[in-house]
Amino acid sequence: MNSETFQLDTQPVLVQTRHGVVECAIHGTGLPVFALHGAMGGYDQALLLARSAADATVCQFIAPSRPGYLGTKLAVGRTPEEQADVWAGLLDALGLEQAAVIAISGGGQSAIQFALRHSSRCRALVMISACSAQLHVRIPMRFHLMKFMVRLPAISSFLRKKALSNPEAAAERSIPDAALRARTLNDPEAGPLLRALQLSTLDRMVERLPGTENDIAQSRSAFAYPLEQIAAPLLVVHGTDDEAVPVEHAKALASRVPNAELLLLEGGRHTSLFTHLGEIRARTFPFLDAHAKYSSAASSSM
Repeated sequence: MNSETFQLDTQPVLVQTRHGVVECAIHGTGLPVFALHGAMGGYDQALLLARSAADATVCQFIAPSRPGYLGTKLAVGRTPEEQADVWAGLLDALGLEQAAVIAISGGGQSAIQFALRHSSRCRALVMISACSAQLHVRIPMRFHLMKFMVRLPAISSFLRKKALSNPEAAAERSIPDAALRARTLNDPEAGPLLRALQLSTLDRMVERLPGTENDIAQSRSAFAYPLEQIAAPLLVVHGTDDEAVPVEHAKALASRVPNAELLLLEGGRHTSLFTHLGEIRARTFPFLDAHAKYSSAASSSM
């Protein structure tokens, strides 16, 4: 991955499930791994998540646009519980029995619900900077302004061109530390992935808003999950300085789930997946290899 900007080479398909049509990109032929993106996401960002945190040479990435994002209608599943059932339905439609799950940010709630509601189908769970408890962090004013600005195509085009011409400025808000920002952008692996994420967010922004607003509403609503009932092996990865999802939530999640491991990233913010890519891969690759292996019979059914 040595290009200036990482290029997605997998196109999505529309999969008919019993819950409705789900847009989904599928890449690879190895161990099935669901990738559940966060706010302003879609199948494209789900693939970026998967290819950042999992080994592309041994995994089959299943990267859906969650309800309300791009080609998946919000009506397919608004609540985390409904979305968890959608993932089970998607496995059925694809002829798969089980999958490991990697979730980031707003994808965390439906990932937890999948592990709870469909425990026999969740082989392992990786939560990266992911929502697992009610959030009270204030929504930035720039998001409210953006909701109106992006409805004008010229604005979206301008923002995309600006990000292309000056990726460091585009990353300054999410990675305020200048040295860490430069190191991340110059990294031959993390840099292209981060730039691709920045650009994907600025593409078809209007089609990402319904899901984003729903995620915000779901994460701000009171909820209490019986985390002690999660049977799947769990790896919790979180930055100690995450500004969007408090690290205390990650610690509580890891302490309550029986088979949980916790990786704290010192100084990591909500962009830890990129700024601490090497540390994360050093844990996620062997974790998935150890816990997400399938019998030869299951593998032959893919």
